[in-house]
Amino acid sequence: MILSLFRPKEADANARIVDASFAAIVSAARQPILYANWGMPDTPLGRYESLSLHLILFLHRTRDGSAAVKSLEQDVVDEFFKDIDHSVRELGVGDAGVPKRMKKLGKMFYGRMGPYWEALDAGDEASLADAIVRNITPEDAKLDTALDGAALARYALRCSDHLAGLTEEILLNGQLSFVEAGLE
Repeated sequence: MILSLFRPKEADANARIVDASFAAIVSAARQPILYANWGMPDTPLGRYESLSLHLILFLHRTRDGSAAVKSLEQDVVDEFFKDIDHSVRELGVGDAGVPKRMKKLGKMFYGRMGPYWEALDAGDEASLADAIVRNITPEDAKLDTALDGAALARYALRCSDHLAGLTEEILLNGQLSFVEAGLE
C-alpha cells in the first residue's frame, strides 16, 4: 500500500488497463456454455485451451495495431503466462519442473496461433473447427463429452468480427469485450 505512493500514476493506470483486458479474456474463456454445451473439457488443460483460444482472438485483433496497442498486447501476453505459471505451481508442480512445463505450454500456445489465425483470416469455419478439435482433443485424449468444434468455430469467428469492430481507443481504455457464447 505504501509503495503505491512512490509508483508513477501512469504505471497504475497501465496496470488497471492490462488487468481489465486480461479479466475480459478470462471471463470469456470461463463462459459455462463452452464447457456444458460445447464439450470443452472442464479440466486444467481444457481451461488452458479456452483461455488460449480467447487470447489468440485478442492477439489476432491487435496484431496490426499501433505501438501503444502492441505494448498492451505484450503486457496481456505476459499476464497470461504469469497466470499459467501460477496455475502450474498450484497444481503441485515443483520449482524444478515449472520451466519445462511452461516451455511445453508456450509451444502449445504458439503452435495453435498460426492455424487459428489462418482460418480466422479466411473466415473458414470448417478449418477453424478442425484446428480446434485437433488441438483440444488429441487422438490419445479420452473426453466425457464430444467437443463441438463447429459451435466453437462459429463463436470464435463471431468474436473475431466483434473484436475487429473495437477501436484502438476502446482497447487502450481497458474496455475489451467478447460476444456471449451461444447467441447466434
